[in-house]
Amino acid sequence: MLRMMCKSKIHRVTVTDKSLNYEGSITIDEELADAANLAPYEVVKVANLNNGERFQTYVIKGKRGSGEIILNGAAARLGEKGDKLIIMAFCMVHEEKIRDFRPSFVAVDSENRIVKKK
Repeated sequence: MLRMMCKSKIHRVTVTDKSLNYEGSITIDEELADAANLAPYEVVKVANLNNGERFQTYVIKGKRGSGEIILNGAAARLGEKGDKLIIMAFCMVHEEKIRDFRPSFVAVDSENRIVKKK
């Protein structure tokens, strides 16, 4: 049996910008994306802590070390600059590997700098 597990989580990032006139995605600072084991074009689920919106999109890596989190395309309508988000990715794990499975978890400060990684 396979189980759907949380593979990656970036906790409480702050939206730094939004761009409605874009084909759609979320831009994530490359340093944060790498720390959370997120690949370009990987599907993520995003929870907006400010307004309760939850949506699915894909990752575009932004400039390394910039702290940028940009809502693009339709997702730009689901948040505002300054909103706090949780960004998550999931994977399927075989039942016998659940016990040893460890997701990537990244917590950030108010400027989207990594303060905790496991």
